Amino acid sequence: MSRRPVKLLSVREVLDQIFEPDEEGIEVEPEIEEDVSEMEDNIDPDFDPDSFETDQSTDGEEEIPEAEATEEQAPEVIFQSKDGNLLWNSSSQDRGGRARVENVVRMTPGPTRYATSHVDDIKSSFHLFLPESIQTIILEMTNLEGRRVFGDKWGDLDHVDLQAYIGLLILAGVYQSNNEATQSLWDAESGRSIFRSTMSLKQFHVLSRVIRFDDRESRPVRRRNDKLAAIRNIWDKWVERLLLMYNPGPEVTVDERLVRFRGRCPFKQYIPSKPGKYGIKIWAACDATSSYAWNMQVYTGKPTNGRPEQNQGMRVVLDMTASLKGHNITCDIFFTSYVLGQELLKRKLTMVGRVRKNKPELPPSLVSTKGREAFSSILAFTGTHSLVSYVPRKNRNVILMSTLHRDAAVSTTEDRKPHIIQDYNSNKGGVDCLDKLTGTYTCKRMTARWPVAVFHNILDVSACNAYVVWTAIDPTWNQGKCFKRRLFLAELGKALVTPLIQQRQHLPRTLTSASLVRKPSRFSGHSPPTRTWAEKEKVQALCP
Repeated sequence: MSRRPVKLLSVREVLDQIFEPDEEGIEVEPEIEEDVSEMEDNIDPDFDPDSFETDQSTDGEEEIPEAEATEEQAPEVIFQSKDGNLLWNSSSQDRGGRARVENVVRMTPGPTRYATSHVDDIKSSFHLFLPESIQTIILEMTNLEGRRVFGDKWGDLDHVDLQAYIGLLILAGVYQSNNEATQSLWDAESGRSIFRSTMSLKQFHVLSRVIRFDDRESRPVRRRNDKLAAIRNIWDKWVERLLLMYNPGPEVTVDERLVRFRGRCPFKQYIPSKPGKYGIKIWAACDATSSYAWNMQVYTGKPTNGRPEQNQGMRVVLDMTASLKGHNITCDIFFTSYVLGQELLKRKLTMVGRVRKNKPELPPSLVSTKGREAFSSILAFTGTHSLVSYVPRKNRNVILMSTLHRDAAVSTTEDRKPHIIQDYNSNKGGVDCLDKLTGTYTCKRMTARWPVAVFHNILDVSACNAYVVWTAIDPTWNQGKCFKRRLFLAELGKALVTPLIQQRQHLPRTLTSASLVRKPSRFSGHSPPTRTWAEKEKVQALCP
């Protein structure tokens, strides 16, 4: 662009032009030539401010009119639910901004202050869940049953005896001998020496026979309104301890467990998808990361009035998560529903879970797979819920519902899974992982009494939770080893049986077992207190 020449004026010439009258003798306001200011400010005289602003905003790109930009977006589609009460929109409801109240966890995940202050060693971490108060109830009821069966020949048990019995059960699980005959564990050649050095086989059989958790005489009256009366007192106190010792992380899993049992039980369940198929069903809420069992509830079948329970899945989730706020609940197809998501939002909780295809709140277009390609997704939204129908392979789809996700984000991998499904897959295994952990080193023994089977499950879960608490408090313990939990259970079992080994006055017959009694310092440095076993040896001759 060429610039026109600019004439520079002197000061006198400028003053003459200012004060020179016009043709009619009227003074005119001075006009300063723009050329001077344009030259001094180095501004182009052909400068147009409107065109300059437009060039800056587009930054070298053409500005697309709003009408054309709207046409490029996918048109919104409205899906109507089967019952006609809900309208789902294909557009996302995500508006960004701060995190919602439902996703703000105010408790610090991990062991509570009470648990941290009461844990000194591995044994004390286990006693967090099976404290002296619960052991006292078991001892009172067991001694009551022992006196009823053996009369005056029975010698009362104490905490040392009960802890040693529990320790032997845990050690049997460490050696994965739950399906092995008890007699082989005490065998002099093929057995383990620590079993013979702790107590005799007859004494172990006596304890297994008479162990009780309630008063047998008053049980029929309590059982009229409570099918779990035989162990209710112990169970409720134990579940209270679970909630007090650990704060779950932001992701919590709610699912069912099955404790294997094929004996007589008024609420025994058959679940063909479980490995055991027959047993006692337990609702569980676990931390999705550590598989800490945070809450549990035994399913005792239909209520006493005989009427089937309505909306059982929603009731279970609300009961399991009653004390939580800000967490996300991942649940299975049995629990998930639109109403459950609404109820959890009222409690400042979110939900992610699979949905049954026969739910009335689902749109038929999301249930159908006709004409849909593999790895394709259809997402629908309401003001509070998100719904995704994903086709992993042709002619099959899975449907998930979420109140946590508000966008239509999809992964960039080949399968193009939505983020809802990825989050569900990463958090759905909290309870299943607990089943695997407790089943690997279970202390369960063969029994025909269902309260004993529940008690064995209490020991398994308590040991698993104690391991989670202990490793959270001391992360450097046996760091780098891949079998840390087995080492934990082995040390726990030995710590529980050591006090009774120190009190033994009669040496076992085998040399290896006798050496453990002579050298109790292998497990503990405490000196053995004086105690007589004369009365307790009387019941050995009565054991079948």
